[in-house]
Amino acid sequence: MACGCDDSACGGSKDAPDPRWRRALWIALAVNAGFFLVELTAGVAAGSAALQADALDFFGDAANYGVSLGVAGRTLAWRSRAAALKGATMVAFALWVLGNAAWHAWAGSLPRPEVMGLVGLGALAANAGVAAMLYRDRGGEANRRSVWLCARNDAIGNLAVLLAAAGVFGTGAGWPDAIVAAVMGGLGLQAGVSILRQARGERRAEAARRAALSAG
Repeated sequence: MACGCDDSACGGSKDAPDPRWRRALWIALAVNAGFFLVELTAGVAAGSAALQADALDFFGDAANYGVSLGVAGRTLAWRSRAAALKGATMVAFALWVLGNAAWHAWAGSLPRPEVMGLVGLGALAANAGVAAMLYRDRGGEANRRSVWLCARNDAIGNLAVLLAAAGVFGTGAGWPDAIVAAVMGGLGLQAGVSILRQARGERRAEAARRAALSAG
């Protein structure tokens, strides 16, 4: 599931993170970016909309971690611009996922459940590993805790893909795959829109603050 946290809630605060935290973010970024490519490729090859939707989740988290690393120590204006770009990209990808799920449902395509299950298990192991790596930060400040929650929620999303694979295998139909993809695409769309709204609000607040300083 897309975590939907903004860049300030994913480690993008003004103060630069400590070396251990920065290293953990780099590892999480590499894992999520790698599995984004794996799931997208496997999803297309297996004809699975759910795998392609889960790839959106990995993309969203990779973007969150990348933005957190890239704008750490920068001003709010920079962080808001980066968040807006991330949100717009997530919205575009989510719309594609929803359209793809609708096409699969209309075409009645039957994905390959064995590929879905195998890749889903790998994705679950990857997210569980990231969550375990960040486990010590689960009770820390909001910035760090939110990243751990993102990884934990993603593992739950991977379980949904496995359920879709089991549904396709058990029913011999593609509708479980399409339903899971639609739900995950909807969550990704909601997260992207939420990030865009917050980024716009932050830019307005920053502009108002600067205007007040100039007037004073």
